[in-house]
Amino acid sequence: MKTLVIGGTGLIGSKLVKLLIERGHDAIAASPATGVNTITGEGLDVALAGVDTVVDVANSPSFEDRAVLEFFQVSGRNLLAAEARAGVRHHVALSVVGTHRLAESGYFRGKIAQEQLIVAAGIPYTIVHSTQFFEFLGGIVQSGTQGDEIRLSPAFVQPIASDDVAQAMADATLAAPVNGTVEIAGPERVRLAELVQRYLRKTGDARRVQTDPGARYFGALLDDDTLVPGSGPRLGKIDFETWFSQSGAKK
Repeated sequence: MKTLVIGGTGLIGSKLVKLLIERGHDAIAASPATGVNTITGEGLDVALAGVDTVVDVANSPSFEDRAVLEFFQVSGRNLLAAEARAGVRHHVALSVVGTHRLAESGYFRGKIAQEQLIVAAGIPYTIVHSTQFFEFLGGIVQSGTQGDEIRLSPAFVQPIASDDVAQAMADATLAAPVNGTVEIAGPERVRLAELVQRYLRKTGDARRVQTDPGARYFGALLDDDTLVPGSGPRLGKIDFETWFSQSGAKK
């Protein structure tokens, strides 16, 4: 089976390409760096020749509301149209647990738009909803920093390691389309403010996290169930302590 991975040189994409090749499949990394650009359409038709499955793990280079919405809309339209021309039989996309509960956030409005395009395209599909990655904890710290304080919601999260995400994406890629969504999450449910405090201690950062129910998460207010999966998600094996010990993060 020939698979094209859009965003194949990034965090998840590079791991996914490696896994698929190790499993004996023909996997190709596609990104602007390899001459495939879903915004301009450059290289798409050539890259899709003979491709059975497309996996889209690309992310917007900007988190500004208008820019991120435009990215997911333009990229999605161009990619899905090119897939239809090429006769692609399975479109797999990585999205976020809670996306449809986070419409206050410009970023998640972009993800909602992306998912709507996939559903409407008529190509058999699988959308994988993942919880937040451990690798993005530093970005969450930055998002919650106000002056000398870090203010974060006490809502629950169930973060997952990128290695577990890549494994789940590989399995979804090689399986039949579900024409719906599947959820993946980490093995441990914890409050966001508590997790970030643990991360700060591990990295030697002496700052304290202030728990604030009104703190916004990339523009959206959180309830306890906003960022956690429903019943029966696929759970990763790597918990926070294991991830941190293996990640090479500075202690």
